[in-house]
Amino acid sequence: MDQNGQSKSPINVLANGHSPAASERLQIIDDEKKFTPDLSAQIEKWGLRDVGFGYNIVAVFGSQSTGKSTLLNRLFGTTFDVMDETRRQQTTKGIWMCRGKDMNVMVMDVEGTDGRERGEDQDFERKSALFSLASSEILIINIWEHQVGLYQGANMALLKTVFEVNLGLFGKNATGGRTLLLFVIRDHIGQTPLANLQATLTADLKRIWESLSKPPELTDCQLSDYFDLVFTALPHKILAADRFEAEVLNLRKRFVDKDAPDFLFKPVYHKRIPADGAAFYMENIWEQVQSNKDLDLPTQQELLAQFRCDEISTVALAEFNEQAKSQKRPVEAGRVVDGLGELMRNWRTDALTRYDRDASRYHQGVYKRKRADLVGALDATLSPLFIGQLKNLHKTCLVAFKKEMLDGLHGEGYNFADVTSKARERCLERFEAGAKEAVVEGTDWTWDDEMISLQEEVRSVADQCRKDETKKMVNLIERNFKKQISEPVELALNKAAPDMWDDILRTFRQTLDKAEASYLTKATSFNCTEEENATSLAVLRRRGWQGLRSKIDEQTADPVILAKLRGHFEERFRYDATGVPRVWKPEDDIDGAFKKAKDETLDLIPLYSKIQPTDPSLEYTLPADSLVAPTDSELGEDFEFATTLVVFTETKAIEITQKFRREADAYYVEAKRSTVASIAQIPYWMYGVLVVLGWNEAMAVLFNPLYFTFLLFALGTAWAIVQLGLVGPLFQVTRTIGNEVQRQASARLREHFATPELTDPIRARPHAMKEEEDEDGSLDRLQRRAQPM
Repeated sequence: MDQNGQSKSPINVLANGHSPAASERLQIIDDEKKFTPDLSAQIEKWGLRDVGFGYNIVAVFGSQSTGKSTLLNRLFGTTFDVMDETRRQQTTKGIWMCRGKDMNVMVMDVEGTDGRERGEDQDFERKSALFSLASSEILIINIWEHQVGLYQGANMALLKTVFEVNLGLFGKNATGGRTLLLFVIRDHIGQTPLANLQATLTADLKRIWESLSKPPELTDCQLSDYFDLVFTALPHKILAADRFEAEVLNLRKRFVDKDAPDFLFKPVYHKRIPADGAAFYMENIWEQVQSNKDLDLPTQQELLAQFRCDEISTVALAEFNEQAKSQKRPVEAGRVVDGLGELMRNWRTDALTRYDRDASRYHQGVYKRKRADLVGALDATLSPLFIGQLKNLHKTCLVAFKKEMLDGLHGEGYNFADVTSKARERCLERFEAGAKEAVVEGTDWTWDDEMISLQEEVRSVADQCRKDETKKMVNLIERNFKKQISEPVELALNKAAPDMWDDILRTFRQTLDKAEASYLTKATSFNCTEEENATSLAVLRRRGWQGLRSKIDEQTADPVILAKLRGHFEERFRYDATGVPRVWKPEDDIDGAFKKAKDETLDLIPLYSKIQPTDPSLEYTLPADSLVAPTDSELGEDFEFATTLVVFTETKAIEITQKFRREADAYYVEAKRSTVASIAQIPYWMYGVLVVLGWNEAMAVLFNPLYFTFLLFALGTAWAIVQLGLVGPLFQVTRTIGNEVQRQASARLREHFATPELTDPIRARPHAMKEEEDEDGSLDRLQRRAQPM
């Protein structure tokens, strides 16, 4: 509680907790209808000058002494003067502005309507209401509950006038801009639901809108095309103070919480005026409002002049439109019309001459005003032709520039800078000549913006051509780089020496230095910037490293690395120190030779697994600008350079080790088998035993004609089989016959000894068939196992 016995709500504290700069208020329009020149400086003091579009403007409108200033102070933390409850007199004079506390919001407190101080002078009421409506994003209309449904009490008559004049002044420029009308119904006791009050006010507003006198081009526009309506109610400030403060706090959240679904400061309501231009914009709005003369009645002489000047202007404009129509289609079709500027100047001069000859006799004020309108209409018709001519010139010159660029780049030994400079100069000269010819004297037409746009596009096309040519050059250098490092890398990896990576990185650096020097030499004629050169070199370095890694990956793929390890092992196990193949003997140390060759070969796997030179000075690291590709999309995503130094991971190394061990073991077993074969030969003394024991049988065969003939036939048959190469097929046929005999015998034996389990032949048949299939499958598997590998 404060000293006066009133509760201090959070909103009261907010309203009183301002810093001096933020709480300082300014009277932007005084009670004599003069706009202050200090608004721009005050906006800078509020700290809003450099926020761009990051600000909002809200105004309050309503009858005098309805608590408008009090409501603003509680909603936005402003420090507007509030009415003394004991005196019931006007507090706010003119229009005041203050910045909301901790908000980029400029709040306008507008003098109340229907005050006794101004009496019947409603001029300032209309103008202040119109100004508030045109310059603010949200217009808070503060009314009492008992005023809803009243025409004067609810300010409906004033709103009608404001809407009508607003359409006349700003309706044509309001496309895409909307204003939120926030009706705050005060002292709402709840007997009449808010929905009913909302329906009443909406119906009144729509009825007023339908009765407006609208400009012809806005006849079909609706209220919803320009305004959004939102309604809220507040309890009685004194009788229900706690509820009033709570509802005001809830309403404040709708101005503060951008994530709330009912947030009021939506982008569609913003006037799209930067904060540093807001003061100038609002001053212009006030000048337009001040110069409105809707209540002035013209004299009879002026009425006659208006009627006749309109007729004369209409005839001149009709003839002019017929002339302009002849060139409208070619321009819209994209053609550059030769001499269009001369044609437009002649049409315009003829129309004005015709108007001046007939209309200059009438009231000079009306004559000049209507002439200005005619000039505006003529220029409005010619302006699209002028703009179309500029657009067509723009496209034509740009196409010609591209063609000249491409033609110049197709030649041999071209200088990119010279080709670009000459093509740009000719392009801009053609455009400037055509644009100057199309300008009509007496207009404010300029072609500077189109020239700037063309220059930017020409520069963009030239930059793109330079990037394409640079990219081609980088690709060519990259291909040559890969060719140059391919053979040295392959030789070094095949050698598998401890300094293998030293040789590879030394060759890589030398080749990369040559590639960079080649790029810088060729890039001098491209007028590349330092940034572009840095980017291209970064691309070249990264691609060079990726090319090296690609070659290393190719040479360390699983089949290739296993072949290298196998070759290294064979050189040490199957060949001696002089390179002669080894013939293993029983007395040779096979186990020792195998272990030594295998260990030496396994030591190569860690050497291959990581790019790590023995000389620290040869360690290579990509520069930081090469790790990130700023403009070259072909490089893909960023990567960790450290990971590219690992050729294969520890898991991969274990897998390769296991595969090699299996292959090495096969060589070991083969060597052992060769020694066993040499050991398993027949002793020489056995031949003597065979001769002694078989002498009688040999003599019997040799001296028996029948046996001797059979022996000769057998030897001849064997010789023929060997000569014809039928030894293998004969063994295969014999083995097949033997297997078949074995299978048939096994089947017969099983059938003989088998005991049938089922008596029903129908049920037993599938079972027997399944057993037969199982037996056949088992026999087939046995036969396959019996066959030699």
